[in-house]
Parts: sequence; structure tokens; C-alpha cells
Amino acid sequence: MAASLPPSRPRIPGSGLAKGLAVTLRTMTKKSVTAQYPDAQPDLPPRTRGVIGLFEENCTVCMLCARECPDWCIYIDSHKETVPPAAPGGRERSRNVLDRFAIDFSLCMYCGICIEVCPFDALFWSPEFEYAETDIRDLTHERDKLREWMWTVPAPPALDPGAEEPKELAAARKAADKLAAQQAPPAAEPHADEQARAAERPTRPQGDSQQQTDQPKPGQEGSE
Repeated sequence: MAASLPPSRPRIPGSGLAKGLAVTLRTMTKKSVTAQYPDAQPDLPPRTRGVIGLFEENCTVCMLCARECPDWCIYIDSHKETVPPAAPGGRERSRNVLDRFAIDFSLCMYCGICIEVCPFDALFWSPEFEYAETDIRDLTHERDKLREWMWTVPAPPALDPGAEEPKELAAARKAADKLAAQQAPPAAEPHADEQARAAERPTRPQGDSQQQTDQPKPGQEGSE
């Protein structure tokens, strides 16, 4: 036999209305806080899904992101180049070179599948969200624009204080150092003729300068 339910308390007429008015009165007495955007930027969590950044150096044009995108909003174009052998007698290899990488954010639903399926960590979430446009065609961001968003991606937290630097940051720093070394002007070196004259110049003994200072100047002998 099923257990009998406990008797319910009698409902007071108008109790629901009284509870609703109590909530309204509590809200009315609280001070309203208005975020003064855009003068005051919102404090967004680091995992905010704002826009997608592209780290072009890691992209191998595998097309996984474009194939898995449910909205088909990723456009990729590439061509093949022949790479000479690394050692004499080796075999030539071919590699894909990225020509175009674009994302149409008017179609994107921010599911993050493209970022999850990328096997080489070339796509990242950026918390930036201020990219509204008056023309819907301007919401298609090409790879140059996606590269600019990459520098707004927050650094991932280290799993361990003694862990090594992430390979993405190491590759970016190596590329930046190589570019800076190529753009730096060469250091000025002395001319070869000046170096030869400096080597042939005789060195004066230390006593010569003292002897020259002790010798009387012309015209002083007669005065003495």
C-alpha cells in the first residue's frame, strides 16, 4: 500500500502577490549599477568567446577546420610548392602553402569546433568582441585580420611552475627574433686601411715625452 502524502498547508489567499511585491520592494531599494561602456571596458573572463585568431605559422592547410565547420564559414585556398632535398641525393618533397584563410563571422555560431579539431594549434579564442560593422560583407575577416586578433589571445595558464614554455610562444619569439636580426643595421667596422695604418704607427717610449718637455724652447736660451 502506498504511503500517504503529508497534508499540505492551507494556502493563504494573496500570498503569491505579497511575495512578488516583496521582491519588487527589495529591488527598488538597491542602488543600480550601470556599466559605463565604452568608457569603462568590461572585465571579461579569459575563456570568453569573442573572435578567432589565426597563428599562421602552425597552419598546415589540412582543411580539417573547414570540413568540420557546421556553418561552412571558413574559406581556405592554397597551392603546392616543391621543397628541395635537405641532403644531396635526397628526394624532393611538396608542401602546402597557405594563400587565403578567411572566416565569415556573420555565419559563425561560435561553437568552437574549428579550434578543437585543429591538430596543430593554429586557431585560438580571443576575448575581443568589438568588431561590429555597418556592412555585413566586412564581417569576413581575412588572414591578416585574423593574425592581428592572435596577439589579443591571453596566455594559457601554466600547468606547473617548472613547466617549459609553450611551443607556440617559443615559435613566435623565434620568428620575431629572426625578423629583428634581419632588419637590424650591420655594426660599423673600421676600414682595413685605417687598421693597417694603426698597426704600422710606431709606439713612442715613455721616456721620450719627458725628455721633450725638459728641453728648452727656442728663444729661451738667450734670455737665460
